[in-house]
Amino acid sequence: MNEKHAERAVIVFAHGSRDPLWRTPVEAVASRIAQLDQSLGVACAYLEMTQPDLIAAADVLIAQGATSVTILPLFIGVGKHARDDLPRLVQQLSAAHPEVRFEVRPAVGEDSAMIEAMARLAIG
Repeated sequence: MNEKHAERAVIVFAHGSRDPLWRTPVEAVASRIAQLDQSLGVACAYLEMTQPDLIAAADVLIAQGATSVTILPLFIGVGKHARDDLPRLVQQLSAAHPEVRFEVRPAVGEDSAMIEAMARLAIG
């Protein structure tokens, strides 16, 4: 998404879907991050059915100079993907890029501000 040389980067990480329209809100989050902090490298990555995957997205950001990568899981809760798959992928990244610091944020659906926002959307 963001092709500049940045030491800090964010990967918006989501499940993925065969439906190309499914990516729209994920890409909107990444675009908004890039607008809010133009010093960051920003990319989207997907667990399955959609490209790029997490490894490929991180490799691009690292090739562009990222030495610190924050991964934001766009999951409502911590299920198998956030609990098992994501840590395994981050472990692979850390082994392949020991010079890079990887940080995984909590799943967005578990953040109190997101819970509040979803509740407010429900009641109008």
